[in-house]
Amino acid sequence: MSDLEGLLVVSIEQAVAAPYLSARLAEAGARVIKIERPEGDFARGYDDLVHGESAYFVWLNRGKESLCLDLKTPADRAVLEGMLARADVFIQNLAPGAVDRLGFAADRLRARYPGLITVSISGYGDDGPFAARKAYDLLVQAESGLSAITGNAAGPARVGVSVCDIACGMTAHQAVLEALIGRQKTGRGRHVAVSLFHALADWMNVPYLQYAYGGKAPERQGLSHPTIAPYGIFAGSDGKEVLLSIQNEREWARFCDKVLGDTALATDPRFATNAQRVANRAALDALVSDSFATRPRDALADLLTEAGIACGRVSTMEDLARHPQNRFVEVGTPTGPVRLLAPGALVDGQVRKFGPVPALGQHSDAIRTEFTPATAGDRPNRTGHPT
Repeated sequence: MSDLEGLLVVSIEQAVAAPYLSARLAEAGARVIKIERPEGDFARGYDDLVHGESAYFVWLNRGKESLCLDLKTPADRAVLEGMLARADVFIQNLAPGAVDRLGFAADRLRARYPGLITVSISGYGDDGPFAARKAYDLLVQAESGLSAITGNAAGPARVGVSVCDIACGMTAHQAVLEALIGRQKTGRGRHVAVSLFHALADWMNVPYLQYAYGGKAPERQGLSHPTIAPYGIFAGSDGKEVLLSIQNEREWARFCDKVLGDTALATDPRFATNAQRVANRAALDALVSDSFATRPRDALADLLTEAGIACGRVSTMEDLARHPQNRFVEVGTPTGPVRLLAPGALVDGQVRKFGPVPALGQHSDAIRTEFTPATAGDRPNRTGHPT
């Protein structure tokens, strides 16, 4: 039996952060009903690169049921009310205030259904001067200060995945699991509010503390380390790059001997200590670059590994697709099976199996029949009272 089997999650969701949360709950066995507008979650249209499906949507919506509702109509609001009477978790990431105007404010729901866990996902939180602002991942990367420490001397750079959305979804997942444990002890749900900004701000605590208490704002370093050398990327003869890291003087001496083939370099006054190497980084990087230019990247990575020097290839998407450490899962989609990179956690050595990605409104008729008040009226809700 899956850990969350028997739990019902109802999610009015779109884009990334809320679907990330509900996807993780679905993976653990919860029944997740994804409520979409009649035109669908707009993430379905982000691209069509996965044989007609959106890469984002395939990643974040496996194992869910799709129900199309127009919540401006009384009939569809009644369907949602019937679902919430039996739900364990209610998630929404509509615009600020929208779910309240529809009549599904968290305070009302939790007063009526004490065991319900409600989750609101927003850009900047429920209060404060930014509460009503629109927020998307890249905007929050800038607003949170992440862009100030990401990039290189030429300027800031976007983190190449939706890091603020993912941080928010992960934070919400942790909070929901805590709420489920708490409900097991007390019988009562709770309200969880998570924002993109606050989730990412938590991740920014190290540079924040360095600035707030040490007066030092981290500089953009690209793929190099500000206080250790050599620690950065170098190109091989094929133009592909490898990133290496020297952590102590023993490694430095071994690097000079086994990789650069110049044992005298280890005691060169310019490079004998890390502080001296950092002070003379330009000259050191030039020496390493000249040596590395004689071998292709993969041969350099093998040589560094054999010498006990930590390194990583700067992988392209082609490299990632062929990476020998990959684990994969296969899921069904409306246009055929898709192989995805597997989630990071193994449980008892096993990769979970995942349900299919739903077509838009695929389960609407069945769910409407199940949860309309006329047919669901004699079913108990989570508090044990008739709906």
